[in-house]
Amino acid sequence: MRSALLMHLESLCRIVSVSKMSIDLNKLDGALDAILGSYKGTFSEKVYSDENDDHDVLMDVFGISPLLKRENRQYWGRELGMCWQRLVVEVCRQARSDFGPALRIDADEPCDLTVGGLAIDTKYRIGSGDSGTLKKFKAYGPLLRSKGYDPVLLIVREDNLSAAITACNAGGWTVTTGQRTFDYLRDLTGVDVKELLLRRAGTFPVVR
Repeated sequence: MRSALLMHLESLCRIVSVSKMSIDLNKLDGALDAILGSYKGTFSEKVYSDENDDHDVLMDVFGISPLLKRENRQYWGRELGMCWQRLVVEVCRQARSDFGPALRIDADEPCDLTVGGLAIDTKYRIGSGDSGTLKKFKAYGPLLRSKGYDPVLLIVREDNLSAAITACNAGGWTVTTGQRTFDYLRDLTGVDVKELLLRRAGTFPVVR
């Protein structure tokens, strides 16, 4: 029997599938390469555990080893997270006619982009368990729902802090991690982002 989460994801994708646009793959490839290339330079200049030794596709694009990442996990987590955000935003911008930028509600920016009725936030990995972070996860879901959006959180890594995932679920977020994140993006946009990144493995190596 299919899980409730899977059926919910399928329902959301059916709702928004009508807004997919025809994509110029050369234009998309160029935009993604520009984003990844800008991070290669930043990473190469950086001279620097609770994470495991697993690789992910973003690490492989830049040739970042688990050992290197552990030298300053906060730096790598922050920068890879921003890179992931920019990639998702660019794919959705080019693939969806109902794309919208990050929402700003009063002093808060509870998501990174919108697609139709979805308010999408992106994370590379959630490893923070401080009370302020967990409070935001719980509060932003209802805030977005009050504005008529379904909140969706797309996370690259699987090794996330369980308390943070619990807080997101409690806040009403639809949370995907690892392969399910890439599956969700493919259904939403028609673009296999994981395949695009796998093809670029080692293309933007960090040189130090």
